[in-house]
Amino acid sequence: MKDIILKTEHLTKKYGNFAALSDASITVKKGDIYALIGRNGAGKTTLMKTITGLTNATEGEYEIFSKRGLEAERERNRIGCLIENPAFFGAMTAYQNLKYYCLQKGISDYKKIDEVLELVGLSEAKNKKFKTYSLGMKQRLGIAFALLDSPDLVILDEPINGLDPIGISELRDTFFRLNREKGITMMISSHILSELYVVANRFMFIEGGKVIKELTKNELDMECSRCIVLQVSDVKAATVAIEEECGPDSYKVTGNSEIRIYKEGVRPSAVNRKLVGGGIDVDAIYESGVSLEDYFKKLVSEGADE
Repeated sequence: MKDIILKTEHLTKKYGNFAALSDASITVKKGDIYALIGRNGAGKTTLMKTITGLTNATEGEYEIFSKRGLEAERERNRIGCLIENPAFFGAMTAYQNLKYYCLQKGISDYKKIDEVLELVGLSEAKNKKFKTYSLGMKQRLGIAFALLDSPDLVILDEPINGLDPIGISELRDTFFRLNREKGITMMISSHILSELYVVANRFMFIEGGKVIKELTKNELDMECSRCIVLQVSDVKAATVAIEEECGPDSYKVTGNSEIRIYKEGVRPSAVNRKLVGGGIDVDAIYESGVSLEDYFKKLVSEGADE
């Protein structure tokens, strides 16, 4: 089982009577690329700022690398973040900008600069002035800045926002390189589910400051896959009937009264007839399966109604 490196419990951040973050509980495991998905203003940035200490929680607790309280605060030096972009100097090169921040951070080994520039794919452009960089290159330089302290966890707020397809592709390659080659756990926020779906293995959806769903990529795929959804009176008896009709690996129990059948070619009418014939009440039966975007919209809508 993977180690838990970040855990929040009921984190809340209020500004007067307004709750920018409300009762947020999440878990990030070692090696994750953990995606925070939500609309602009949903609470993604507030959660990230609370975790990194840029703002203090009004209520709740957090655990970083198995440490709590004051000990957890000391563990924050193992977190690199790009939440509010560092002020890079346009007339200075990428190397010079990072050297400036090394001086600010007390980093004396300047070999670290070449190392992080290599990691983000900017080695060949290190002597170009920042003002000549494309938006994608500027984002990657920001990530290089977040890597200067050799973090175990990197937190990035909306890094793909405003990028063209080439810039997104280059940044995606950077995420994979950091995660797979260097073993860095990543938390990345965006309002674009389809882009983070390509790189992330776990997802958290947030709306109105509230966490409305946390699931793995496999679970997300199951949620979006074409299937027959059943609401029944007796799940145990229903699974026996479904196995007889569709086979043992055709379904998944997804709730106290809900079953989903994923086998292709199964007709809802045949399943309904089998269950009713066995004395099992079928309260609902329908076909489901949505695109990532529609699934996101559905979750947001449900979160807004709570």
